[in-house]
Order: sequence, then C-alpha cells, then structure tokens
Amino acid sequence: LIGFDLAAWRAHAVGGPVLAWRYYGPIAGRVVALDRSQSDAQRLTLDQVVLERISTRRTPLHVRVSLHGDRAFDAAIPPGLRVMTTGHLSPPSGPVEPGGFDFQRHAWAVGYSRTPLLAARPATEGHRGLAVFRLRMAASAHIQAVLPGDIGGFATAITTGDRSAISQDALRDLRASNLAHLLAISGLHMGLLSAVVFGALRAMLALVPWVALRWPTRSMAAAGALIAASGYLLLSGGNVATERAFIMVAVALGALIIGRRALTLRAVAIAATIVLVLRPEALTGPGFQMSFAATTGLVAIFGWLRSADVSLGPKWLAPAVATVISSAVAGAFTAPIGAAHFNTIAHFGLVANLASVPLMGVLVMPAAVAALIMAPLGLEWIPLQVMGAGLRWILLVAQSVAGIDGAQGHVPAPSPWVLPLLAFGFLWLLLWQGRLRFAGLLAGCGLPVWAL
Repeated sequence: LIGFDLAAWRAHAVGGPVLAWRYYGPIAGRVVALDRSQSDAQRLTLDQVVLERISTRRTPLHVRVSLHGDRAFDAAIPPGLRVMTTGHLSPPSGPVEPGGFDFQRHAWAVGYSRTPLLAARPATEGHRGLAVFRLRMAASAHIQAVLPGDIGGFATAITTGDRSAISQDALRDLRASNLAHLLAISGLHMGLLSAVVFGALRAMLALVPWVALRWPTRSMAAAGALIAASGYLLLSGGNVATERAFIMVAVALGALIIGRRALTLRAVAIAATIVLVLRPEALTGPGFQMSFAATTGLVAIFGWLRSADVSLGPKWLAPAVATVISSAVAGAFTAPIGAAHFNTIAHFGLVANLASVPLMGVLVMPAAVAALIMAPLGLEWIPLQVMGAGLRWILLVAQSVAGIDGAQGHVPAPSPWVLPLLAFGFLWLLLWQGRLRFAGLLAGCGLPVWAL
C-alpha cells in the first residue's frame, strides 16, 4: 500500500500541462539540456516556456525542440541561455502498437524549428541553479577540443553524460554490437571509478606504516571512493541510470565502511528499494530491470562460486576467467529483457563485450580519474590521449562486430506475462532452499511460449 501511495504521489509530483494540439509560432525558454535527435540534429530542452496566445496554466513545463537548417549559433549553446525561435510543437505520440513504448509518459511537448535561434537574455544573468550544467558543458567542450570526433563524443558521454557529440553511425554500431551500455553512466562506470579510487587510496594508505597499523584503512578508502562517486554523480548530470548506479555503489561502499561484506543479495535489495522509493516508475523501464537483473545474477553466481570454493584457475588467469563469467552472466540475465523491450538481439554481443569491457576497467576509467587529478596542472591532455586510445579500440570493435552478417537479430514482443514469469522463476531458484528451489526452472517454459 505504501508503494502504491508513493507511485501516486510521484505521478502527481512530475505532472504538468501536456500540449493537446499542434502549435506553430514563437517559442521562448531557457536551455536546460542539450542532446541530439535521431536525425542527428542538435536538440534543446527548454524550461520557463512561453508560447504565443497560450496561458501559463496551459503551457507545458518543458519542451524539446530539434534545430534544423541554418542557425544563428555556430558555437556551442551556453547552458542557461534564454532563447527564442519560431517552430512547430506537437503532443508526444502514443504507442504505435498495443503494449508498445508510450512516449506520452515521458514528455510534455516535442517539436522542431527551421528558423534561426535568437538569444533573448545572456546565460550569465540569474541562473545559479544551472552552475553544474555549465560546468558539465565546459568540461565536454574541453574534452572534445583534445579528442575530436566520435572519440571525444564517447569520452564526454562516459564522463559528463553529454551524448550530443557522438554520431548516429557510431551509435548504431554500438547498439548492433551490444556495446551501447558503455555510453550510459551506469553501474559499470560507477563501479569501475569507485574501484579505481578505492584501490588507489588503500594502496597509498598502506605505504604509510603508522597509518596502516593504527587506522581502518579499508573504511577510509571506501569513504574516499564514496566521495569520488558522489562527485561523478554530480558531474554526470544525475540521470536515472546514474542515480541507480550511485545508490548501488553507495550501499556497497557503506557496507565496507562498517565492516560488512559489500556484494550481497541484501545490498541489492536495499539499493532496489531506495531506487523504487525515489522513482517508482523505474520499475517498468528496461534500465531498472536490466541493471538489477545483471547485478542480482552476478552477485548470486559469484556468491555460489565463493561458497562452493570453485577455483577460477591459476592466479594470473583468474581475472580473465572472471571477466568471461561476468560478461556471460550479465548477457544471459539481461538478454530476455532487452529483447522484450527493444525486439533485438545482438548475436555477437558476448564477443564484443569481452574485447571491450576489460579495457574500460584497466585503461579508460583509470585515465579518466588521472585526467581529473591532473587538470589543475594543465596536464589532463596526457591521460585524455590514453583514454582516447582505449575508446578508439572500443569503437573499432563495435564497427567490426556490427559489420558481420547477422550481427543483429529481431524478435517479436512477448506476451505480457513472459517477463514476470521468468523473473519469478529466477528469484525462486535463487532464494529458496533445498531441492524445491529447482521448481523455479519451470518458469523457463515462458521462453518456448515466446518463441512460438
């Protein structure tokens, strides 16, 4: 009952006027987000919207406008700038098929403009709330100056959450090779960054015997990693996927601080509960489902390997074996959800991930941390070049895998009860004790029913 109350409160909290008719005329507002549309056009999200002959009570809280044709601004549009243009707006479209994606749940009004964009007020006047946004865009511009093209766009996507500089061709390759998850600042990035900071701090503290012998260095390193993760959340813009990843990492680091085991099913449950309290609507989205399916599967499988004392081979080979197991488990547990939501399957996704994900951990994310540390000295270009080399390899892998015949397959959407049945069977198999737990395998009947 509390959950339903939270969902109802959240629905009213984010509610606002939705445009109910097609509109053409002057559009004014403040720039609060920048990205690119499917047609590769620059796209602005505006708040404080003013529309001609429409009262404030009926004006959408936000509108998103794609800019086509020539514009008055050749340089990057500064965050917080109040702009004016003449364009078309329309209500967000509903599902194109029964049970399909409902865009009306995610927007108030969308449109486009083919006329020049005009500045109505400088971005420096009275926009304190957009200070972080301006910092993110300044960091993105600096990274793109050092790493031009798709490499720079990839780098800004994983550091500041700004995807406006990466081309649609690169995005298609990443999606076809099942590497698009590397663009979203999610659990992988937040976990890698926290792990790099945690490991570096603990190694530094261990080098000082007086500190190492008298102070809880593991808890101190975990606290430092939590601070770094909080800064990463702030710099990335704090979207839903990043918030979810931060909560999971914060729970794990909090467990380390108080001397508990970090990766347990209890920690996963706490993180999921916090996410659903803050954003109940996340439950129906593919991001929440895939993230927690992968996390639950990884914690369960590696917990079983640890309790069964299964060897991963020689010490020098164990990290590679763990990477293969991680990619296979994450792919297996997220594949049905991704196929159900997006109707596609990347047949060579495991190969692409094995060739790319380890590089994110050993090269790209450590270089990003080094760039942040060296930025005050003006030497950030050195680690950025190293980071660019790793991202160049990942884009090459994506392009090569996407070019293989049959790299991407298409499947029909399943019946509404297939995913819940699979999830219920998986949880039964995971949580029940004794031989009765294998009754959860019966939920696998949902897969042949889906195929038929």
